[in-house]
Amino acid sequence: MLTQTLLAVVFGGAVGLALGLTGGGGSIFAVPLLIYGLGLPPTVAAPLSLVAVGTTAAVGGLRSIRHGLVIWQPAALFAVGGVLGAPLGVTVAGWLEPMLLVRGFGVLALTIGTLIWRTALRHPERTAAVRARTYQDDHGPICVLAPDGQLRFSTPCAFVLAFVGIATGFLSGLFGVGGGFLIVPALMFVTRMGVHRAIGTSLLIITAIGFAGAAGALWHGRIDWLVLAPFAVGGAAAMWAGRSLAARLAGPALQKIFATLILLVGATMLADGLFP
Repeated sequence: MLTQTLLAVVFGGAVGLALGLTGGGGSIFAVPLLIYGLGLPPTVAAPLSLVAVGTTAAVGGLRSIRHGLVIWQPAALFAVGGVLGAPLGVTVAGWLEPMLLVRGFGVLALTIGTLIWRTALRHPERTAAVRARTYQDDHGPICVLAPDGQLRFSTPCAFVLAFVGIATGFLSGLFGVGGGFLIVPALMFVTRMGVHRAIGTSLLIITAIGFAGAAGALWHGRIDWLVLAPFAVGGAAAMWAGRSLAARLAGPALQKIFATLILLVGATMLADGLFP
């Protein structure tokens, strides 16, 4: 029991550090560590990961609020969509075969890793923060973000933010990921906000999605508190360090390291799902 607790703290710390550096992409490591490191079944690992990642993101979100990096209007609308989608994803995950979830997670990780690697090669100047993808300014933003940080809402703006929020929440509930790899690029694409503001805002959205997923997981009785508590504690502590180091460490080299690790995770889980 002591060994499992220590491993949970260490694994949670690894996820928290990655989450702090990336603003969300690091949560992709939580489910593999829970499955292969702590021996949890996928149907338990996914919701537990979502709860732990949400708790960890809350620490980074509070820090982002203190530094004025959160844009509240898109955060609120995005979070509402995510809160609606996350419990649905948790419910659907309970209907699926565990190996199907493992295969799906493997495909998701391979996709994310490929996007990260491509961005590092094509746009190294955009890696001031580690992100899955950024976008060229070849057309105007869907939402207008004024210099004072206020969002000028329109019907397309509200629809896009809510729709992507629901989709992200569903994916998060299904696979136990925070969804930052979708949230940050979506915020940058829709509003053209800077990457650091997008990361700060995404951490608050991930918190809301994580707690919504927690409600769904609690309803279905799929929370292992003896693993969740140390995992979340380790993650929260490392998140603080990750956010402090992000500005100094982030860049093309670190992005390629993350991409390589995520690709290895994806290939391993896909192989395990296909040839258990």
